[in-house]
Amino acid sequence: MPSAISTRHLSRSFGQRKAVDDLTIDIQQGELFSLLGTNGAGKTTTIRMLCCLLQPTAGEATVLGHDLVNGNNALIKNVIGVSPQETAIAGHLTTKENLILMGRVHGQDKKAASTRAEQLMELMELEDRKEWTKRLSGGQQRRLSIAMALVSDPQIVFLDEPTLGLDPHARKSVWNYIERLKGEKTILLTTHYLEEADALSDHLAIMDNGKVIASGTSRELKQQLVRNRPLRIKANTFPDAIISQLTEAGYQVEAIDHGLDISASQMDIYAVVDLLRNNHIKLTGINLQEPTLDEVFLTLTGKSTPEPSSPSKPVKP
Repeated sequence: MPSAISTRHLSRSFGQRKAVDDLTIDIQQGELFSLLGTNGAGKTTTIRMLCCLLQPTAGEATVLGHDLVNGNNALIKNVIGVSPQETAIAGHLTTKENLILMGRVHGQDKKAASTRAEQLMELMELEDRKEWTKRLSGGQQRRLSIAMALVSDPQIVFLDEPTLGLDPHARKSVWNYIERLKGEKTILLTTHYLEEADALSDHLAIMDNGKVIASGTSRELKQQLVRNRPLRIKANTFPDAIISQLTEAGYQVEAIDHGLDISASQMDIYAVVDLLRNNHIKLTGINLQEPTLDEVFLTLTGKSTPEPSSPSKPVKP
């Protein structure tokens, strides 16, 4: 099956500054792929290029096989939906009126647009309130923005910072609705939130200064940091000969109460356990602390966990 989105050396410059530099990624159909990074990392510029809103400076890209750089962008626009970072809703219209308006923009007749609006309101649990949407809570506005991106039943959905500025409760509420779309839609999500990327993504890429510096599943990225993390093994006894064998094999070994802390890579765990068992050491506990995505980000970028720009007061659900 061809990739839903594929880029090769995609770049975008603004004057002398490269906002996106040599981006090469493949996003498979039906997966949720996250771009993770701080402000200015190049995430939104990437989405704007893939949505045909910004012409690349260099490189190649395809969206469902359609050539983004030299092809007919109308074909791409017909198969994508976009929820921008700043919610693009008409504040003087009701929830249903916003959805109907978007449906009419996509060529739906009034009856079809109304039916689709009702379907999406049910999916996103949006009430048909007879009030202007500018009076809705931040969480409700975000859910409406996602629903508007789904009006045309697109195959690919772009979600640019879908929970930016929301409080933790509202953020996780939006996650639940995004989870409902996984598998049915291909989703490209940008986020500042490490927890969000960790919880939702099938695959993710970490961007820094316009470049992708690491990509893979969350677990794959974490496992890159497992080397030299302590593997804690407990047993009733550890003969000196066993400790010597481990030390001679290149491990750092530290005795703890009823056990050992052994610095070993993920791939060596089985070898360590086999060595102990082959010497008839009865193990009573094994623990390897997995790195967090925060640690991965800090190690790869040299920067602390990225914090999103947010209003002075959290937005309520």
